[in-house]
Amino acid sequence: MSSISSIAVSGLNAATRRVEVSASNIANQQSTGALPSTDGSVPTGAPQAYRPLQVNQSDSAGGGTQTTTGEVSPATVPVSDPQAPFANADGMVAAPNVDLAQELIGQMVAKYTFAANLASLKADDRMTKSLLDATA
Repeated sequence: MSSISSIAVSGLNAATRRVEVSASNIANQQSTGALPSTDGSVPTGAPQAYRPLQVNQSDSAGGGTQTTTGEVSPATVPVSDPQAPFANADGMVAAPNVDLAQELIGQMVAKYTFAANLASLKADDRMTKSLLDATA
């Protein structure tokens, strides 16, 4: 595989990871839990809220890109839900800190990143084919 192809494939993998993480965040945005105390613990037996993730992308030493995932900070925000069985005395629960607008923008960026890297792979394939046809 040429260096152009390996760089493009790393970009495709990064875009795929970005979509996976975003989809997980969106799917779990309503997964509330008990509001943590000041030390971060939740009452025994109470559910914990989903902790959304974010993708961090960086350059690879040999070219291309690599991704790592980490938690969004702060992971949860307090919201009112007095009907929840695990709500505190004030009727508050912890909700995942998911911003739908940012998630949708991230998915659009991943879509265009995927398309651009796919175009690079196709161009590399055409150049290689032209080179091989010229030498034949």
